[in-house]
Amino acid sequence: MRENRYYRIDTEKRVLFNNHVDFCIGTGRMGLALQKEYLEQLKLVQEEIGFRHIRGHGLFSDDMAIYQEYEDESGEKRAEYNFTYLDLVMDSYRELGLRLFLELGFMPDKMASGDQTIFYWKGNTTPPTSYEAWCEMVTATLRHLMERYGEDEVVSWPIEVWNEPNLPGFWKDADMEEYFKLFQRSFEAIKKLDPRFRVGGPAICGVQDELWIREFLLFCQREDIRPDFVTRHHYTTEIPEHAGHYGYTELTDAEQGFDNLKSTRDIIDSFEEFRGLEIHITEFNTSYIPNCPLHDTNQNAAYIAQQLSRLGDVNESYSYWTFGDIFEEQGVPFAPFHGGFGLVANGCIPKPTFWTFKFYKDLSGECVLKTEDMVVLRTGNGGYQGIAWNTERKRTGRELDFVLDLPKDGEQEYLFLTKTVDEDTCNPLRLWHEMGEPRSLNEKQRKLLKECARPLTAGRQVRADGGKVQISFTVREHGVVYFELWPVKAGGDRGYDYNRVMQLG
Repeated sequence: MRENRYYRIDTEKRVLFNNHVDFCIGTGRMGLALQKEYLEQLKLVQEEIGFRHIRGHGLFSDDMAIYQEYEDESGEKRAEYNFTYLDLVMDSYRELGLRLFLELGFMPDKMASGDQTIFYWKGNTTPPTSYEAWCEMVTATLRHLMERYGEDEVVSWPIEVWNEPNLPGFWKDADMEEYFKLFQRSFEAIKKLDPRFRVGGPAICGVQDELWIREFLLFCQREDIRPDFVTRHHYTTEIPEHAGHYGYTELTDAEQGFDNLKSTRDIIDSFEEFRGLEIHITEFNTSYIPNCPLHDTNQNAAYIAQQLSRLGDVNESYSYWTFGDIFEEQGVPFAPFHGGFGLVANGCIPKPTFWTFKFYKDLSGECVLKTEDMVVLRTGNGGYQGIAWNTERKRTGRELDFVLDLPKDGEQEYLFLTKTVDEDTCNPLRLWHEMGEPRSLNEKQRKLLKECARPLTAGRQVRADGGKVQISFTVREHGVVYFELWPVKAGGDRGYDYNRVMQLG
């Protein structure tokens, strides 16, 4: 099945397109940053894409060892703080050009009021026995970071209080009033340390999201709290069906997700004192489970391409969960392709969605077209850049044939460059399957998978004719195509004849 898409670009038209693709990326718990493979995956992501902030769980969990207690000479318990691992993690992030988007959580076991935990690594999700002790730990940690990396630098790092308190697994009993207490005490302590810090919440996900956003703002209104931003999460699949180690799920209608995000904007703007407050999506992906094979597919890449074209409409940032597959919420995965959240599979193998982010990061200029399957920008050098995608919730076999008319005068030659990611050109998952789905990769297998995990790059010259340049290309099912058009300058060495070399006459 083939469908045609014809667009004529109007260079006088400007289209809403806020491209904040590089603001933040997610990670698993921070303690994983002490592992070699984790840092290798993050380095690859930073070299090819380059995010500005990184957000993850577990800053205060016991594997980071920040909160400690000892008995003084009188036998009274005293708190002390150990920043050894935090320094190692932060130094690695800084070397890779990353700042923290700080998530305050989870609860140190010695400070916790209960023994409820979440995940394989047992992050404690109960309130503190002492809010005073909690606030002292938070401010001591921030003060240490300010001393080590500079006050002006650290106060620019956004701070989010907790993670998904509307879910009982992440916050005991999903106790709204107790969370509001945690937020208020944390907010006030941080602002007292330095009012330049930007602090937000409530970091909710899915369940009763409209109720939580509204009640959170009502609480802030009553208590005369002015949060610097609002945070929430965004996932777009149905409830998964489980088989063995995996969860299989279907994508939801993208429009429903965009409408849900707009509802948060509308609720915030219904409060006069909070109108226009920034919204940061501190987690988003298709599926919300770390063992969903959809994450490894070209279908995921095409669906995310559409998401990235519109997530900036009402949100200041949107952080993909996560950059890599060193991730242990449900334990250590059994295979390199296991449906992990990451842009990069274990073995430093980029997944198709990796390139969707790379393509968006490479966009620059003014947006002159945005449709359900394409964005086009006019660049400063008189050229164009764009991304087209072919996304469907279920397999249909559809191919999209695009034709674009781009206004251009004269008879100038242009290079039309394409980078294609689809199931035939950039699909390491398929090659891994054809290899027999090895759970442990040898070096040859790993190299082959990395070789087939890159886009197909092609180019051809086109000429302006009749006041326009016309370009055409096809996006296959679940495909993403990045393209550029720029003027070609005549050059070459004396005596070199390409047509003669290629026997073209």
